[in-house]
Amino acid sequence: MATVLAYYDVPAVQREELIGSARESGTQAGWWSRPLPGVLPDVGTLASYEASASRITDWSLAVVPGLLQTKSYAAGIMTGDGITAQDVEMRWIARQRRQRVLPNVEYMAFIHESALRRPFGGAEALKEQLQHLVAAPDRGLGVRIVREHLPHNLLLHSWMLLHFPEVADVLHVELWGSSLYLHDSEVDGYAKMREMLDRQALSSVESRSMIGRLLERL
Repeated sequence: MATVLAYYDVPAVQREELIGSARESGTQAGWWSRPLPGVLPDVGTLASYEASASRITDWSLAVVPGLLQTKSYAAGIMTGDGITAQDVEMRWIARQRRQRVLPNVEYMAFIHESALRRPFGGAEALKEQLQHLVAAPDRGLGVRIVREHLPHNLLLHSWMLLHFPEVADVLHVELWGSSLYLHDSEVDGYAKMREMLDRQALSSVESRSMIGRLLERL
Protein backbone atom coordinates (compact mmCIF):
# COMPACT_ATOMS: atom_id res chain seq x y z
CA MET A 1 0.00 0.00 0.00
CA ALA A 2 2.84 2.39 0.80
CA THR A 3 4.23 1.88 -2.70
CA VAL A 4 0.90 2.54 -4.41
CA LEU A 5 0.25 5.65 -2.32
CA ALA A 6 3.69 6.93 -3.30
CA TYR A 7 2.78 6.49 -6.98
CA TYR A 8 -0.21 8.75 -6.40
CA ASP A 9 1.86 11.39 -4.58
CA VAL A 10 -0.53 11.19 -1.64
CA PRO A 11 0.54 13.74 1.02
CA ALA A 12 2.64 12.27 3.84
CA VAL A 13 0.04 12.92 6.55
CA GLN A 14 -2.75 11.18 4.63
CA ARG A 15 -0.35 8.42 3.59
CA GLU A 16 0.53 7.61 7.19
CA GLU A 17 -3.15 7.63 8.14
CA LEU A 18 -4.02 5.13 5.40
CA ILE A 19 -1.04 2.89 6.15
CA GLY A 20 -1.90 2.97 9.86
CA SER A 21 -5.47 2.02 9.03
CA ALA A 22 -4.24 -0.90 6.92
CA ARG A 23 -2.19 -2.20 9.85
CA GLU A 24 -5.20 -2.34 12.16
CA SER A 25 -6.48 -5.83 12.85
CA GLY A 26 -10.09 -6.92 12.37
CA THR A 27 -12.80 -5.23 10.38
CA GLN A 28 -12.11 -1.56 9.77
CA ALA A 29 -15.54 -0.10 10.33
CA GLY A 30 -15.88 3.14 8.43
CA TRP A 31 -12.79 2.75 6.21
CA TRP A 32 -14.96 3.93 3.29
CA SER A 33 -15.17 7.39 4.84
CA ARG A 34 -11.53 7.89 3.72
CA PRO A 35 -11.70 7.26 -0.06
CA LEU A 36 -8.71 5.49 -1.59
CA PRO A 37 -7.11 7.02 -4.69
CA GLY A 38 -8.41 5.46 -7.88
CA VAL A 39 -11.46 3.89 -6.18
CA LEU A 40 -14.91 5.01 -7.29
CA PRO A 41 -16.92 6.85 -4.60
CA ASP A 42 -19.84 4.43 -5.10
CA VAL A 43 -17.67 1.63 -3.69
CA GLY A 44 -17.73 3.36 -0.31
CA THR A 45 -21.52 3.62 -0.39
CA LEU A 46 -21.84 -0.08 -1.17
CA ALA A 47 -19.34 -1.01 1.54
CA SER A 48 -21.31 0.93 4.14
CA TYR A 49 -24.49 -0.94 3.19
CA GLU A 50 -22.69 -4.31 3.31
CA ALA A 51 -21.23 -3.56 6.73
CA SER A 52 -24.73 -2.88 8.12
CA ALA A 53 -26.49 -5.83 6.49
CA SER A 54 -27.47 -9.01 8.31
CA ARG A 55 -28.01 -10.99 5.10
CA ILE A 56 -26.72 -10.52 1.54
CA THR A 57 -27.88 -12.26 -1.63
CA ASP A 58 -25.77 -11.91 -4.78
CA TRP A 59 -27.12 -12.86 -8.20
CA SER A 60 -24.39 -12.74 -10.84
CA LEU A 61 -24.77 -13.52 -14.52
CA ALA A 62 -21.37 -12.82 -16.07
CA VAL A 63 -18.70 -12.97 -13.37
CA VAL A 64 -18.06 -14.36 -9.91
CA PRO A 65 -19.45 -11.79 -7.41
CA GLY A 66 -16.92 -9.29 -6.06
CA LEU A 67 -17.25 -10.50 -2.47
CA LEU A 68 -16.00 -13.93 -3.60
CA GLN A 69 -13.33 -12.88 -6.09
CA THR A 70 -9.63 -13.71 -5.82
CA LYS A 71 -6.99 -11.12 -6.62
CA SER A 72 -5.81 -12.53 -9.97
CA TYR A 73 -9.36 -13.02 -11.22
CA ALA A 74 -10.46 -9.54 -10.10
CA ALA A 75 -7.34 -7.96 -11.61
CA GLY A 76 -8.08 -9.73 -14.90
CA ILE A 77 -11.55 -8.18 -15.01
CA MET A 78 -10.28 -4.71 -14.14
CA THR A 79 -7.37 -4.85 -16.59
CA GLY A 80 -9.75 -5.95 -19.34
CA ASP A 81 -11.81 -2.85 -18.57
CA GLY A 82 -8.76 -0.65 -19.17
CA ILE A 83 -8.01 0.12 -15.52
CA THR A 84 -4.37 1.09 -14.91
CA ALA A 85 -2.14 -1.16 -12.80
CA GLN A 86 -2.04 1.43 -10.01
CA ASP A 87 -5.81 1.74 -9.87
CA VAL A 88 -6.20 -2.05 -10.03
CA GLU A 89 -4.10 -2.37 -6.86
CA MET A 90 -6.10 0.27 -4.98
CA ARG A 91 -9.42 -1.17 -6.11
CA TRP A 92 -8.32 -4.62 -5.00
CA ILE A 93 -7.45 -3.23 -1.56
CA ALA A 94 -10.97 -1.77 -1.37
CA ARG A 95 -12.47 -5.10 -2.49
CA GLN A 96 -10.50 -7.00 0.16
CA ARG A 97 -11.85 -4.66 2.80
CA ARG A 98 -15.39 -5.24 1.55
CA GLN A 99 -14.84 -8.99 1.79
CA ARG A 100 -14.11 -8.71 5.51
CA VAL A 101 -17.84 -8.45 6.21
CA LEU A 102 -18.41 -12.06 5.14
CA PRO A 103 -17.77 -13.74 8.51
CA ASN A 104 -20.38 -11.45 10.07
CA VAL A 105 -23.20 -11.77 7.55
CA GLU A 106 -25.41 -14.54 6.17
CA TYR A 107 -24.23 -14.68 2.58
CA MET A 108 -25.60 -16.52 -0.46
CA ALA A 109 -24.29 -16.21 -4.01
CA PHE A 110 -26.34 -17.46 -6.95
CA ILE A 111 -23.99 -17.67 -9.94
CA HIS A 112 -24.98 -18.39 -13.53
CA GLU A 113 -23.02 -21.37 -14.83
CA SER A 114 -21.66 -19.41 -17.81
CA ALA A 115 -19.73 -17.16 -15.40
CA LEU A 116 -17.67 -20.15 -14.28
CA ARG A 117 -16.16 -20.59 -17.74
CA ARG A 118 -14.91 -17.06 -18.39
CA PRO A 119 -11.12 -17.04 -17.78
CA PHE A 120 -10.61 -13.49 -16.55
CA GLY A 121 -6.91 -13.16 -15.80
CA GLY A 122 -6.11 -16.39 -17.66
CA ALA A 123 -6.57 -20.11 -17.08
CA GLU A 124 -4.59 -20.21 -13.82
CA ALA A 125 -6.54 -17.28 -12.41
CA LEU A 126 -9.80 -19.04 -13.25
CA LYS A 127 -8.56 -22.26 -11.64
CA GLU A 128 -7.64 -20.40 -8.44
CA GLN A 129 -11.04 -18.67 -8.48
CA LEU A 130 -12.94 -21.93 -8.84
CA GLN A 131 -10.92 -23.47 -6.00
CA HIS A 132 -11.88 -20.46 -3.89
CA LEU A 133 -15.56 -21.10 -4.68
CA VAL A 134 -15.27 -24.80 -3.81
CA ALA A 135 -13.87 -23.86 -0.40
CA ALA A 136 -16.48 -21.15 0.27
CA PRO A 137 -18.95 -23.44 2.10
CA ASP A 138 -16.19 -24.37 4.55
CA ARG A 139 -16.14 -20.68 5.51
CA GLY A 140 -19.91 -20.63 6.02
CA LEU A 141 -20.68 -18.98 2.69
CA GLY A 142 -23.43 -20.11 0.35
CA VAL A 143 -22.63 -20.75 -3.32
CA ARG A 144 -25.29 -22.16 -5.65
CA ILE A 145 -25.02 -22.50 -9.40
CA VAL A 146 -27.92 -21.66 -11.69
CA ARG A 147 -28.19 -23.57 -14.98
CA GLU A 148 -28.61 -22.04 -18.43
CA HIS A 149 -32.38 -21.93 -18.99
CA LEU A 150 -34.08 -19.21 -16.92
CA PRO A 151 -37.06 -16.87 -17.09
CA HIS A 152 -36.34 -13.62 -18.90
CA ASN A 153 -36.55 -11.41 -15.82
CA LEU A 154 -33.64 -13.26 -14.19
CA LEU A 155 -31.47 -12.73 -17.27
CA LEU A 156 -31.84 -8.95 -17.43
CA HIS A 157 -28.95 -8.04 -15.11
CA SER A 158 -27.04 -9.00 -11.98
CA TRP A 159 -27.97 -7.56 -8.58
CA MET A 160 -27.28 -7.65 -4.85
CA LEU A 161 -30.11 -7.77 -2.31
CA LEU A 162 -29.20 -6.50 1.14
CA HIS A 163 -31.30 -7.30 4.20
CA PHE A 164 -31.04 -5.25 7.41
CA PRO A 165 -32.15 -6.01 10.97
CA GLU A 166 -34.42 -3.01 11.49
CA VAL A 167 -34.89 -1.25 8.15
CA ALA A 168 -36.25 -2.17 4.72
CA ASP A 169 -34.23 -4.16 2.20
CA VAL A 170 -32.09 -2.37 -0.38
CA LEU A 171 -31.18 -3.59 -3.85
CA HIS A 172 -27.87 -2.68 -5.49
CA VAL A 173 -27.24 -2.77 -9.24
CA GLU A 174 -23.72 -2.11 -10.51
CA LEU A 175 -23.53 0.10 -13.60
CA TRP A 176 -20.61 1.24 -15.70
CA GLY A 177 -18.78 3.73 -13.47
CA SER A 178 -21.61 4.08 -10.95
CA SER A 179 -24.32 2.22 -9.03
CA LEU A 180 -28.08 2.20 -8.69
CA TYR A 181 -29.96 1.59 -5.42
CA LEU A 182 -33.61 0.60 -5.22
CA HIS A 183 -35.77 0.95 -2.10
CA ASP A 184 -39.21 0.10 -0.71
CA SER A 185 -41.71 -1.19 -3.32
CA GLU A 186 -39.01 -1.19 -6.02
CA VAL A 187 -37.37 -4.10 -4.22
CA ASP A 188 -40.46 -6.31 -4.06
CA GLY A 189 -40.01 -7.82 -7.51
CA TYR A 190 -36.41 -8.73 -6.74
CA ALA A 191 -37.43 -10.46 -3.53
CA LYS A 192 -39.66 -12.67 -5.67
CA MET A 193 -36.80 -13.29 -8.07
CA ARG A 194 -34.69 -14.35 -5.11
CA GLU A 195 -37.34 -16.99 -4.35
CA MET A 196 -37.23 -18.13 -7.98
CA LEU A 197 -33.45 -18.52 -7.80
CA ASP A 198 -33.78 -20.54 -4.63
CA ARG A 199 -36.13 -22.94 -6.42
CA GLN A 200 -34.15 -23.21 -9.66
CA ALA A 201 -30.53 -23.26 -8.49
CA LEU A 202 -28.59 -26.43 -7.85
CA SER A 203 -28.20 -27.33 -4.19
CA SER A 204 -24.98 -26.35 -2.41
CA VAL A 205 -23.72 -29.94 -2.66
CA GLU A 206 -24.59 -30.21 -6.36
CA SER A 207 -23.01 -26.81 -7.03
CA ARG A 208 -19.79 -27.79 -5.30
CA SER A 209 -19.67 -30.98 -7.34
CA MET A 210 -20.23 -29.09 -10.59
CA ILE A 211 -17.44 -26.62 -9.84
CA GLY A 212 -15.18 -29.55 -8.97
CA ARG A 213 -15.84 -31.14 -12.38
CA LEU A 214 -14.97 -27.86 -14.11
CA LEU A 215 -11.71 -27.74 -12.16
CA GLU A 216 -10.80 -31.23 -13.34
CA ARG A 217 -10.98 -30.02 -16.95
CA LEU A 218 -8.61 -27.09 -16.43
